Amino acid sequence: MRTGSEPATARSALRARLWLSVWGLAWAIFGTAAFALVGRPGWAAACGVLWLVATVDMAVILRHIRQGPHYQPGRDVPPYRPADTRPPRFRPPPQHRHP
Repeated sequence: MRTGSEPATARSALRARLWLSVWGLAWAIFGTAAFALVGRPGWAAACGVLWLVATVDMAVILRHIRQGPHYQPGRDVPPYRPADTRPPRFRPPPQHRHP
């Protein structure tokens, strides 16, 4: 059921993102070193840029994890506000007008 508040109540798997960032960082470091040793400066620079992106991503993820429940709510925090228990308002059926 959609409530319209999904952007405010969305959750992110920050720990999974952290491990994927660590994996990408390891490969970027390896790629930078390997391409630099082989003599491919263009590919080494590309891997270096990827290294920088992965490092910044990891810093953002760690910041969000350290901010606590605001970004990573626990299991006791419901993902949505409780549904409204009031009955829906009565709407009269649409009037069909034929010429």
